[in-house]
This record gives sequence, C-alpha cells and structure tokens, in this order.
Amino acid sequence: MRAWVVERPGPIASGPLRLIERAAPVPGPGEVLVKVEACAVCRTDLHLAEGDLEPRRPRTTPGHQVVGRIEGTCPRAGRRVGVAWLRSTCGRCRYCRRGMENLCPYSTYTGWDADGGYAEYVVAREDYVYPLPDDRPAEWLAPLLCAGIIGYRALARCDLPQDGRLGIYGFGSSAHLTAQAAIARGATLHVVTRSEQARRLALELGAASADAHRPPEPLDAAILFAPVGTLVPPALEALDRGGTLAVAGIHLTDVPALDYDRHLFQERTLRSVTANTRADGHAYLELALSHPPRVSAVAYPFDEADRALADLAADRVNGAAVLVLT
Repeated sequence: MRAWVVERPGPIASGPLRLIERAAPVPGPGEVLVKVEACAVCRTDLHLAEGDLEPRRPRTTPGHQVVGRIEGTCPRAGRRVGVAWLRSTCGRCRYCRRGMENLCPYSTYTGWDADGGYAEYVVAREDYVYPLPDDRPAEWLAPLLCAGIIGYRALARCDLPQDGRLGIYGFGSSAHLTAQAAIARGATLHVVTRSEQARRLALELGAASADAHRPPEPLDAAILFAPVGTLVPPALEALDRGGTLAVAGIHLTDVPALDYDRHLFQERTLRSVTANTRADGHAYLELALSHPPRVSAVAYPFDEADRALADLAADRVNGAAVLVLT
C-alpha cells in the first residue's frame, strides 16, 4: 500500500514527509483493518512532521481523523467507521476508573504511537473506533473526528456560561467547528486571528466580531487554538472577572511571564485541554450528526499530503484540509 511517513522531522519546507510503498498492516486481537476513504489534516500532524512533537517511533505515518470501512471477515466488516486520536488506554489506572481516560499515563495515539491515516489502510482498536453514517461525504466527516471532538472538549473546559461572551484565538479547523457549537448555545462570539480569510469565515458563521488583535468587550471565557504562547497574556487580560482561558493545542510555544494583577487576579483561570475521552467523541458526533455544522473543508489528493501540511503551516487553509483517497 501507499503511505506517507515522517522520514526526518524538520521544517515543512525541508520535506520531512516521504511517500513510500509498504505492506498493508495486519490487525491483531481486538483490532480492525480499515480501508481509508479520507483523512483530515491536523496541526498535530504538522507538529510531528516538524519535530515539535518528538516522534515515538521511526518513520511514523501521521493522521488521526480517518474515515473508512472495516475490511476482512470480522462481524463489522463493511461498516463505516472513524479512527481518531485516542488509540488506547489501560482501563485500570485511577484516571480511567474516574472516567478521565484522556489523562491515562499509558494512553497511545493514532499517528504518533502507531501508524495513522495518511495511508491506504490503517489498523485501530475496535473498541476505540466510532460508527459513522453512510450518507455523509467522507471529507465532511473527517474533520469532526479531532477538530470537532477536541473543540467540543475545549468548549467544556473553558466554562462558558449560558449566553456568555466567548473569545476564540486562531480560527482553523477546530475553531470553526467549535464556534458553531458555541453560537448554537447562545454565545456571543469574538474571534481573534491574523488571517483575513479566516476573519471573513468567522463572520459568515455568525461571530459578533473578528479582529486581528483583540476582542471589543470583556470575555466570560476564551479558547486558544493557535499554538502561540505569546497570546496567553493578552487572552487572559481580555477576560472579565471569573473568566477562564482554555489552551486547546497539544503543543504551545513558551508562555511569557504573567503579571498577577493584570492576568490572573479576580479569579481568572488558565487551564489546558489534554486529548479527549471516548465519551466526548460519542457525544460530539451525536450532536454533529443531529445538528450538522457547516464544515469548511479543502480537499487534497492523497499524493499531495506534503502540500496540505505546507498550506496549513502557512495559514493558507480556510477551515480543514482533507486528504481524499476515494
């Protein structure tokens, strides 16, 4: 089969990805083989390719927003499923027992600990895949599997009150889905992004404002999607008393020193978002399928995965980039 691998992590312009031929993977006990229809491109894939995330194995195939069909002779053969970021957890540690499997110290991840969806086939744990409908385009479904799910968790983590004022910093794949979920709950949304194209999309989706620098009023909650640590102080400063800033990315550049009075006093809260639980995934997909969001998806041929990542790095993707195999 054809598969992309991270040959040598480095700046995307240096060509860290390589398209190779390798044997199709063989599922083990409790696993299924999935023939890939589409795989959305995540900023986490870019972090892996560029070395911001240290590779956990050589020549890893990225990708963890996979839509495909189960192959083989198992009872679920032929069914459409989604393969997402969380690949496995131990099920026994105190975090798993508390329903906090996203914090499991033994968790593994698709496209990091095991080969992911930038390939014609991928193997996944059967109890970690999500059932998907047959009547939706693969390029619409794929971004839901990480961009949608992690945005859903970030929205919960930021403690947005009913009809509150939400700030979103950075407006890519996850942010544009999260924005729609927040607006549907009655939030007043303010978007801060340097991309003019993204600002237009935010306003089209119902944002009250979209600016390159700051929101026009104090915020009850905020989510930082851009992996830029220097945005943390101004985002905290934009919060009203008692507001919460949730940092949604797996990687963030260094955060500058915070001024206690300006950034944290008056019970402002700074918190991270770490992966998601399967319960988050099922809840978000149920919501998205019953109340379909507008998914801004830019399709790329499978052979152009390196170009898709380069466009993502340069903020040339308005929404979600999706590799399409069928």
